[in-house]
Amino acid sequence: MRGTVLALGGGGFSMEPDNPLLDDFLLSLVERPRGESGRPRVCFVPTASGDSVDYADRFTEAFAGRAETSVLSLFRLGELPGGDLRAHLLAQDVVYVGGGSTANLLALWRLHGLDELLVEAAAAGTVLAGISAGMNCWFEASVTDSFGPLAPLADGLGLLRGSACPHYDGEADRRPAYLDLVGARRLPSGYAADDGCGLLFRDGELVEAVSSRPEARGFRVHLAGDALATEDAVEAPEVAESPLEVRYLG
Repeated sequence: MRGTVLALGGGGFSMEPDNPLLDDFLLSLVERPRGESGRPRVCFVPTASGDSVDYADRFTEAFAGRAETSVLSLFRLGELPGGDLRAHLLAQDVVYVGGGSTANLLALWRLHGLDELLVEAAAAGTVLAGISAGMNCWFEASVTDSFGPLAPLADGLGLLRGSACPHYDGEADRRPAYLDLVGARRLPSGYAADDGCGLLFRDGELVEAVSSRPEARGFRVHLAGDALATEDAVEAPEVAESPLEVRYLG
């Protein structure tokens, strides 16, 4: 795909309200803000949380004074400014996708054609970003708790190749579940990100990993012995973790 994606394993305004480093980094990716005030236009998409009003309010408060904000609620499309979904998305500098149910997000987006519109927006210069489900959705596949216990989900949007696992250090079951799924070939190789770690992709390729905490890490998770393995990879019988170089933003 053409365009920029920032995939957050965790962190940002919803998890680190007193630590703006990841959100500041996201805003820094906007080269020519489109807002009339000279600030970037940022649209929050809380589909995965069932368009939680509280979640949307926390976004608006966190970005007040730093961006021209809007919230895209697929449950209340009649409230969309201008009433034109495509025009609204193409006018944004950033689309920021919240966490929740990855499976529900994908189903609703496809129903409304949002999946295709986001590809178009990215190609036109809109930065795509998201946390948790908002990380998972851009990849071909992911590990998700959308159905209860952690399980593979194989029908992501596929803007980014491979699979994804957010909250790698934040939830005790995430890491072992992801390693098992990749090792058993139930998920393709992919990327894992701790809470506080963001993975920046341009035109489908990883260009940088950043963090809001010095200890937050990112990994390429892949079958052991393949070309992606590094000398410091930690290997299990069928799968390996190759640490990414992570730049602390503090």
